[in-house]
Amino acid sequence: MPILILGDRTDAHAAHLYKAIAQTGAIVYYWDTRQFPRQMQLSWQPHLNHGTIVLPEGQRLKLDQIHSVFWRSFSGVEVPPIADAAQYQIALNDSVSLLRSLLQACPARWVNSWQAYQFHKEKPLQLLKVQQLGIPIPATLVSNDPDEILSFCKLHDRTICKPVYGGAHTQFVTAGHLDQNRLKLALQIAPVTVQQYVAGTNIRSYVIGEAVYSAEIRSPSVDFRVDMEAELIPIPLPDAIAQAAVKIARSLMLEWTAIDWRRTPDDTYVFLEANPSPMFLYFEQQTGFPITASLVERLMA
Repeated sequence: MPILILGDRTDAHAAHLYKAIAQTGAIVYYWDTRQFPRQMQLSWQPHLNHGTIVLPEGQRLKLDQIHSVFWRSFSGVEVPPIADAAQYQIALNDSVSLLRSLLQACPARWVNSWQAYQFHKEKPLQLLKVQQLGIPIPATLVSNDPDEILSFCKLHDRTICKPVYGGAHTQFVTAGHLDQNRLKLALQIAPVTVQQYVAGTNIRSYVIGEAVYSAEIRSPSVDFRVDMEAELIPIPLPDAIAQAAVKIARSLMLEWTAIDWRRTPDDTYVFLEANPSPMFLYFEQQTGFPITASLVERLMA
């Protein structure tokens, strides 16, 4: 029974995991959804709950015979250009509808699932869900109301801002950001997430099933992802925090995830985010944690 990598061979993480799975002798394929409908065929019979995927190289896979799927990236579909805009939209909607249906109907073990991927898109709701578990989160405002944002920033000594959905790095809020004309113009385009800045240390925890691998990230940057010289120091988490990490993953429907925390000077762990498809190669190389082996084991179980 094959294992699929949702993504493509040009992605370093997808290629790394593909190689690791292949080395075990298991059958593994890339499932690059951008190849549908031009190079890939999908079929589904809802009355029988029977579906097939025909990959560009000709492999025909029955949905109920796929062992597991690793969700690395989802790129939608690529419908050929059509001069008639209305017909193109119909073709796009039809292709997306069938693909989304198969992604959710496929009974394989997903690491991670469509439901987890969809929930991650609602990051403000993710924060609420984690707080309801009794885990601290930063004071947060998501808004496009200039008055609300100005009031929030006055209430807290230091604040940061970042996109609601993601795609850009975190910044400190400056007086320039709060200029009334600039703020009004920006917020007519999109809302923003503003948070109380939590002083402390960056901690990243990878959760794979019951296993938790954590490291302190030493960096002066407000967003350590921009710091190419950030130092990773493996650390043991307090038992209560490790248990909280597993609880967060389960609550967010994640088979595996990377959780970002801020550890305050009084040793409080404040939850920032849980990623359903995190990068892990650099972390694994620097810490020696067996992330690849744990993922392969989970996909083959």
